[in-house]
Amino acid sequence: MGLSVGRWAVLLLAAALLAPGAAALAEEVHEIRIAKQFGISYLPITVMEVRGLIEKQAKARGLGEIKVTWAQFSSGAPMNDALLSNSLDIVSGGIGPLLTIWARTKGNLNVKGAAALNSMPLYLNTIDPAIKTIKDFTEKDRIALPAVKISVQAIILQMAAEAAYGPGKQDMLDRLTVSMAHPDANNAMMSGKSEVTAHFGSPPYQYSQLEDKRVHRVLNSYEVFGGPGIFNAVWTTTRFHDQNPKLYGAFLAALDEAVQFITSDHADAAALYIKADDPKAPPAFIRKILDDPENVFTTTPQNVMKYAGFMHRTGAIKELPQSWQDVFFPELHGKPGS
Repeated sequence: MGLSVGRWAVLLLAAALLAPGAAALAEEVHEIRIAKQFGISYLPITVMEVRGLIEKQAKARGLGEIKVTWAQFSSGAPMNDALLSNSLDIVSGGIGPLLTIWARTKGNLNVKGAAALNSMPLYLNTIDPAIKTIKDFTEKDRIALPAVKISVQAIILQMAAEAAYGPGKQDMLDRLTVSMAHPDANNAMMSGKSEVTAHFGSPPYQYSQLEDKRVHRVLNSYEVFGGPGIFNAVWTTTRFHDQNPKLYGAFLAALDEAVQFITSDHADAAALYIKADDPKAPPAFIRKILDDPENVFTTTPQNVMKYAGFMHRTGAIKELPQSWQDVFFPELHGKPGS
């Protein structure tokens, strides 16, 4: 669930009171609190944790020993709440939640993206043989996705609905969507006994589902989107960014190192993911996902403005960025993003 207007106002006021003008004089913190979600798309964060890359990069920058605290959430909305309440320092999720909090905090807390994590296609899969297109969903169906209205899956479903039903009809399927963590959504659909007949998921769930002959794909986000686009990103507050330049730099360097590890050695990356996040996954299956050229781990944000333009036009965000750089901190501006 997202925050109410009143709750946002309280959190933003509290954040403003915690951010005096003498940020440059503040001593850097020696703890960083980071959150991720479920799925192989968050592999760079898992690599950072398992290999101690932030600690390594922090030492290289003269910060000495630091504490890194890791948390896991089911969607971007509660992580945004935790970020605004100063319970987390860096969060991760789909481009939808990032654009939502960027627009809502512009001019006060000024939350911005630190980097992309990947560009990946997302599949809307179903266990119902009668559903061939999104127009075949009926009132008896429920589509599980990470967060109603604001998750990247929800936004892509709205884009597809607008294309299918016409301008102004982007919310035609919203009433059928339910917020569920990917593991729960996967289990609900695959049981065949739930009202959840479809799951708009992410890797590896979307691929494991298609291994079952009962399941077929209804929608591919790349088809809706007209090509590759950013899926996940990491973001933080301007206060944390400005007051902790060495620690923030250590985080970015660790993320770059994690992405390089994944892209240079899919076998080792697959083994690390299985051991840390999914012990029952067959190594060949995970390796196949990493070898798929459509699944790209990168810190460069792709097609941010397509999401932003749609969200602004349909009223999901009130602020429209002039470029993708508006949404991300300056350290990333030299990347060939879009």
